[in-house]
Amino acid sequence: MQQAAAVRPMTVQEYDDWLVGQLEAYAADLAEASGSTLEEAQLRAEQQLRELLPLGAATPGHHLLRVLDATGTPVGVLWIGPHPQRRGAGWVYDVEIEEARRGEGLGRGAMLAAEQVTRDAGWTALGLNVFGHNPRARALYDSLGYRVAATSMTKPLG
Repeated sequence: MQQAAAVRPMTVQEYDDWLVGQLEAYAADLAEASGSTLEEAQLRAEQQLRELLPLGAATPGHHLLRVLDATGTPVGVLWIGPHPQRRGAGWVYDVEIEEARRGEGLGRGAMLAAEQVTRDAGWTALGLNVFGHNPRARALYDSLGYRVAATSMTKPLG
């Protein structure tokens, strides 16, 4: 089932709640992808978020959004900002749909909304990272026309 998705800016409380969960989830992804300890990944995640969002949700150029279903109910989050390496392009730093609502087309709707936010910001391309342990997200991005720009691989030795 395909559902339309809309976006709106996060409230201060939503941002605060998201930040706690984002740090935990991002650290877990980093640890799994890099083979580092969870503690090391947590420190790295905290440092990266402080650098990317020094003014929190008010950081210029960053769009911290709630994803809404057709009834206006919040069902996920979307964070878009300037591409970390490519001038004039945007970057999806986070997109997530609530577990119970996955498979309804809301992720696709969120990404289409991300593309519109990117156009509205004057950026001409949109990039993202997808961890290798997330084939469902990779399939979504492939179906939307995203192409692999680089591949990073790791082999644990020990």
